[in-house]
Amino acid sequence: MAEIRPFNALRFTPKAGDIKELTCPPYDIISEKQRKEYIQRNPYNIVRLELPRDGDNPYAVAGETLKDWLDKGILANDEKPGLYIYEIRFELEGRSDISGIEGGKHSVMGLIGLVKLEEFEKGIILPHEQTLSKAKTDRFNLMKATACNFSSIYALYNDDGGEQETLDIMNLASREQPICEMTDNEGLEHRLWSITDEAVIAYIQKHMANMKLYIADGHHRYETALNYRNYMRTQGVPEGAATDYVMMVMVDMNHPGLVVFPTHRLIHSIDSLDIPSLLDSCRQYFHVKDENISVFDEALEHAYLSGEHAFGLYTGGDTFTLLTLRDSDIMNKLLPSLSPASRNLDVTILHTLILERLLGIDSENMAQQTNLTYTRDILKAIEGVSSGNYQCAFILNPTRVSEIKDVASAGEKMPQKSTYFYPKLITGLVMNKLN
Repeated sequence: MAEIRPFNALRFTPKAGDIKELTCPPYDIISEKQRKEYIQRNPYNIVRLELPRDGDNPYAVAGETLKDWLDKGILANDEKPGLYIYEIRFELEGRSDISGIEGGKHSVMGLIGLVKLEEFEKGIILPHEQTLSKAKTDRFNLMKATACNFSSIYALYNDDGGEQETLDIMNLASREQPICEMTDNEGLEHRLWSITDEAVIAYIQKHMANMKLYIADGHHRYETALNYRNYMRTQGVPEGAATDYVMMVMVDMNHPGLVVFPTHRLIHSIDSLDIPSLLDSCRQYFHVKDENISVFDEALEHAYLSGEHAFGLYTGGDTFTLLTLRDSDIMNKLLPSLSPASRNLDVTILHTLILERLLGIDSENMAQQTNLTYTRDILKAIEGVSSGNYQCAFILNPTRVSEIKDVASAGEKMPQKSTYFYPKLITGLVMNKLN
């Protein structure tokens, strides 16, 4: 189903400097202060291309900058086409952020290649979250100006045969010396290998052809790549050209290092929000129980492992309220058109029963973040409420990888910020020039 191609990756050359000073996190989590710090550290940092801010037309400046770096040999394509192995080594402290993931050292490994763009309706590549048009416009303007993938789509596949041949091949290949390795500012280790053996590539292509790909991160960029492909066809670019493909990191859903954190909801700017009245209204749907804040993790983890739908409401002080759904049949009645996979998500339950019905925060309000914002960090959520910057916070359990697969397979999408895959892919190790 999925068509994967090797490619001559565009990478930084030694002329550019230390690779640690040339990479950056995903563009959508970089502040303006951080962007300037990356450029100050090294003027060739990839952030100048991935998140351009210079001049009256930053996209055009990015295109000119890319051409200049190519001409100067700052960037160059690898000589042989290949598939690439990308590994991130990281460490977690305990059951961080109610993730249910044991602390200690972890590693997640994926395959980087070009994947043929397919409309979601074909069921070959599937999304799991809603997207915003503003972000897609930004990425489209950048693609038009640069004709380059500076960062990879992050996708999952399910090697349900149980043999995990692709992962075995990657483990074997990664015993060789990596072509690139670095430790970023957060202490995460990134390593890259290249597979150029044609027989091995052909074997991986054949094996992966049976897989569906589920987008974990990069929905905006994938939809932008589709739009750019269609735009280029109107400009006379034929089918089968480089614009029919997008760079993607593919990770097995069964990989032991795969981590999904929850994204918590912070409420603000709701006039006359009355917490006692809100809790009284919640009792029609939820068991309501006050707990000491010291057992936040333990209480939510117990609900998670028990298969219960629960989340914590924090309004300040030393206690929080555990809200546990009384009967999931209410979701069947309220959302009969949705699949069981979608309507039984914790985030769907929270949005439907509390944010929309009780607080009046509808989908448009959520998209504009009029009364709602998000954080992955439970401590920031608690501090935000304690400081008075937010009125309350809803603390969630993580979405299961199996739930992501089931929702996508049903042809549906989760609400925005339903998942936070950790760690994030670094930008700048490999790029894909489209012409």
